[in-house]
Amino acid sequence: MTEFTAFNFSLLLLFGAFVGLLGSALGVGGGIFMVPFLVLALKLPIHQAVAASLVAIVATSSAVAAVNVERGLANIRLGITLEVTTALGSIAGALLASRIPGGTVQLLFALMLFPVSILMFLKGRGSLKRRGTPAAADGAATSFDSGFFDPALEAHTRYRVRNMAPASFVSFFAGSLSGLLGIGGGIVQVPVMNLLCGVPMKAAAATSNFIIGVSAAASAYVYFRKGLIPFELTAVMVAGVLLGSFLGIYALYRARSEKLQLVFSALTLLVGVKMLMRAM
Repeated sequence: MTEFTAFNFSLLLLFGAFVGLLGSALGVGGGIFMVPFLVLALKLPIHQAVAASLVAIVATSSAVAAVNVERGLANIRLGITLEVTTALGSIAGALLASRIPGGTVQLLFALMLFPVSILMFLKGRGSLKRRGTPAAADGAATSFDSGFFDPALEAHTRYRVRNMAPASFVSFFAGSLSGLLGIGGGIVQVPVMNLLCGVPMKAAAATSNFIIGVSAAASAYVYFRKGLIPFELTAVMVAGVLLGSFLGIYALYRARSEKLQLVFSALTLLVGVKMLMRAM
């Protein structure tokens, strides 16, 4: 961004609020939208965009994690366990990013968005077909099992967590994506917990918000030491993200997430196409 004008200020604030809402409601951090926006709309260099996105993700996580924990929606034991490998992967990704050209990072980001879009679409459509049916707790009991009250269903949902070993491995990959691409890792963590571990969508989103703040902070520090964080721009975006995050908490508790997933899938596909065109 060559000039920080009043228009850019307003645009950043509004977009930050939008990203904060989606990030906190879906547990993805919002970096999947922030990085393309900063690069394509504000012409920010890719590595600075990633750095700003990581700081905003820390703000999102800080704003909503405590509320989710207080209301019993986040699975603390599961989150802390996956957090270890996620943070290690995030540091590795941040260190690797400085050795990869910006165009290559953009290409990797774009290619990663397409399977994410398909996955979110299939998950959202499948959830709509099963609408109104609470998740059942099946399988062998583990120390990670938990439950929560879902206001949208007006029912208490208990669930059992499985496949922790492969989930921890994939979490390292999610953290690497966070540090390398500034996406927070939630775009991988939520499907992993939901599909691989059997955690209901709302609990997966809340636990992801708990996890991504630590991994984003670990890699953001690497970018800070390299002087890549655009402080003025990041401060404005964080203000918007915090506002949107509190709205996202309400959406997470009161609204059904299936339709949000379908909208998210369409937006992700559009962003992926645009980023791919720019990278090539």
